[in-house]
Amino acid sequence: MSASADARRRTRTADRLGLPGLRGHGLFITGNLIDSVGNGMLLPLGLLYFTEVQGVPLTRVGAAMTAGQALALPVTFLAGRLMDRVGPKRVVVWANVLSAAGFALFLLAREPWHIAGVHVLVQGGINMYFTAQRTLITHVTRPGERRSWFAFTGSLRNIGLAAGAAAAAGALSVFGNGSLRWLIAVDAATYLLAAACFATLTTTAPQPDGTPPRDRATRADDTRRYLVLVAVNIPYVLAQAILSVLVAVYTTRALNLPASAASLLFVINTVVVSLCSTAVTAHLAPKVPHRAVSAGYLVMAVGMGAFALPALPGAAATAWAALVTAIVLFSVAEILLGPALSELSVTLTPQAAGGFRQGLYQFSWALGMVAAPALFTLLLEAGPLLPWGVEAAACVVALLAVPALKAPARHRRRTTR
Repeated sequence: MSASADARRRTRTADRLGLPGLRGHGLFITGNLIDSVGNGMLLPLGLLYFTEVQGVPLTRVGAAMTAGQALALPVTFLAGRLMDRVGPKRVVVWANVLSAAGFALFLLAREPWHIAGVHVLVQGGINMYFTAQRTLITHVTRPGERRSWFAFTGSLRNIGLAAGAAAAAGALSVFGNGSLRWLIAVDAATYLLAAACFATLTTTAPQPDGTPPRDRATRADDTRRYLVLVAVNIPYVLAQAILSVLVAVYTTRALNLPASAASLLFVINTVVVSLCSTAVTAHLAPKVPHRAVSAGYLVMAVGMGAFALPALPGAAATAWAALVTAIVLFSVAEILLGPALSELSVTLTPQAAGGFRQGLYQFSWALGMVAAPALFTLLLEAGPLLPWGVEAAACVVALLAVPALKAPARHRRRTTR
């Protein structure tokens, strides 16, 4: 087979899979993957490390972790202002360095206030990274491939999280809890390696999608539409927290299933999202992003109903079938919502990719992740159907709000001519 024929075959395969043009983006891809491996390797084990290795009581660790994450909330706005001054690449690099420092200091943290302090650094780095990462994608890729790149980086993130979690699980099973210190050291090194990958990137700021509005009414309208987007994103943020916060407790306590059930559901979600994100985004999802968001929230609401089904009186026998169906629907909704919401976050208004609005958008993520554990555990204590009902209702409200994201006629004329 000739080189040109082989290249055409690879191009056709990439098109079928919905992959963006990857040539020349090796370091960007590697940086995203390594960052995700670092997250998957240690974030789920922080509680275990401080309780089992450092001997801090569980309740104190939980309170300290929550306090540290809450104190890091304003970092999203600080990162946004910094991004406007120095660009998204430097913010992403510094974010990984900050996370590396935070994880390295885990080794010295023995008191609750130490734990809160290191979580300020770690969560601050994570908030910085995601405040700038979406805009960085627009600086290293072509405008026509934005949503496919958001889908592809979402797949990379799932692969990296799974690989990191598998590596940590393997180390713990072979070497026991004593390996947690080594995992922390390796994890800090992965963040530094990711920072090095991002630091070498060549970036070019894209042309804005439209001219910044000059009149006060248009600016106010754009601001209102972006605030609607931030509100519409919150049910998706809470849904993302469900796998780590709610599923394990729900399946074991409310449905009396083995602890392995939650792990199986996590694996299904990871496989579906990792393998199908780019193809579904390219070939099946609505091309207009707000329509993809509407479809995603409709599927997510149905998925919440499937999660709740086994908790209904007399429906316990449906548990496995209902949960597998629910996690598949959840995964499809995630594929529809994630890339489309990310695309809207940088394109909804002429200044959407700027620091203030990206900081505001990321604040909805940070706030939702801090609030989710308390919200879902309180709802579950009140009744096993409540968490799913509340999340389904939030999805329906978001679905009804999506039409408000459409640009008014004057804005469409300005940005599409």
